[in-house]
Amino acid sequence: MQAIKELYKAGRGPSSSHTLAPERACRLFTETFGEFPYYEAELFGSLSLTGKGHYTDRIIMESLPGECNVKFSLDWEEDFPNGFYLTSFNENHEMQHRWTVFSIGGGSIQIKEMPLDWNDEVYHEKSYREIRQLMKDQHISLLDYVYSHEPDLRPYLNHIIDVMIECVDRGITTDGILPGRLHMNRTAHQLYAQSTESLLENNDLRLMAYAFAAGEENAAGHTCVTAPTLGACGVMTALVYYCAKDRNMNRQRLCNALAIGGVFGNLIKSNATISGAVGGCQAEVGTAVSMAAASAAYLMGQDIDQIEYAAEIAMEHNLGLTCDPVMGYVMIPCIERNAMGVLRALDAATLSRYMSKVRKHLVSFDMVVETMKQTGMQIPIELRETAEGGLAREFLNEN
Repeated sequence: MQAIKELYKAGRGPSSSHTLAPERACRLFTETFGEFPYYEAELFGSLSLTGKGHYTDRIIMESLPGECNVKFSLDWEEDFPNGFYLTSFNENHEMQHRWTVFSIGGGSIQIKEMPLDWNDEVYHEKSYREIRQLMKDQHISLLDYVYSHEPDLRPYLNHIIDVMIECVDRGITTDGILPGRLHMNRTAHQLYAQSTESLLENNDLRLMAYAFAAGEENAAGHTCVTAPTLGACGVMTALVYYCAKDRNMNRQRLCNALAIGGVFGNLIKSNATISGAVGGCQAEVGTAVSMAAASAAYLMGQDIDQIEYAAEIAMEHNLGLTCDPVMGYVMIPCIERNAMGVLRALDAATLSRYMSKVRKHLVSFDMVVETMKQTGMQIPIELRETAEGGLAREFLNEN
C-alpha cells in the first residue's frame, strides 16, 4: 500500500479526480520539462464526460505556463478508464513531450511514461488479515504499525486537521450561490444556525451542517481534504471538526483517528478503488464512511476487532451506491450523501460496539472490499461519474 499521506491531500475542488489530479500532473510536467508556449490536453473517460462541470479544463489551463487547448474526446485506448494525454509544443507548434496521465482517484495519478516515487509501496501487507497477523506476531498495535512505517505522519496529519477545520469554518460562515448552471444556494450556514437552536437533534444536525460546509467549499473550488476524495471530503472532515470543536478532543487523538481511518481507506484504494469513475459512489462516499467509522470506533475506545467491524459495516451498507452527478457537478446528490454519510459512520461504530458483545461478525473487512470491487465492475458505465444515467438523467428529463 502507498503512504497514508498520499490518501489525505489538501487541494482545490470540486473533484480530486477532475481538478486535483490534473493540476498535480500539469505542475509536475512543467517541473520535469520546463516551460513551453503551447500545450494540448486531450481528456477521456469521466474527465471528458463531466470535465466541464468539474472545471477540469479551467484547472489545466491555470496550471500550465503557456497557451493550452483542451479537447474532450471519447476514443480512449488505454486500460484505465480515466485519463488524459498532455502534450507540449515549441514556438513552431512542433511536439516536444507527451505524457499519458491516469487519474486513479483521490487526486492520485499515474504516468505511463514515468514512475512516481509517491506511488511507491510503503506498506507491504496486502490485506487487513495480513496486517492483523503481523500485529499479533510482533505484539504491536495498529498505531504502532502505521507510525513505524510513516514516522513523520503525525505532524502531516496535524496539518490536515488544520485544513479541515479552516474548510468548515469558511463553509458555515459563507452564504451565496455555488458556481455552475444549477444556481444552488449555500445552506451550511443555515443548517448550523438551526443546530444551535435544536436541543433534540443538535448533534446530528450539526454534523450534517459541517459535512455540508465542506461539500459546499469543495463545490466552490476552494481548498478541502481528500478523505479519500474531494467529492467525499465532507464525511471525515465533519467528524474531525465535531470532535475538535464540539467535543474538545486533543490533537494527538484526532491524528491517531485519521491514521486508523487511513489504514482502511488505503486497503480499499489498493484492493478495490476510490474512484467514482471506476467503482461508482460506493468507492468514494462508501470508502469515506468506512474510514470515518473506523476512526469513530477508535475514538470510542473500541478494540481492533470492533474497529474492523465498524469499517466493514459501513462499507457493506454502501455497496452498489452509484455515481450520477447532476450536470456533472459535485453538488447533487453528492453533498447530501456526505451529510448522511457521517451519521452512518457513527451508526456503524455504535452498532459494532454493541453487536460485538452479542456475536462474532462473520463478514471480514477484506471480504467486503473484494465485494465492493466486484460490484463496481458490474455498475453500468452510465452510473459511474459520467452524468449519463440515474439521477443525472432524470433531472435533465424533468428540466
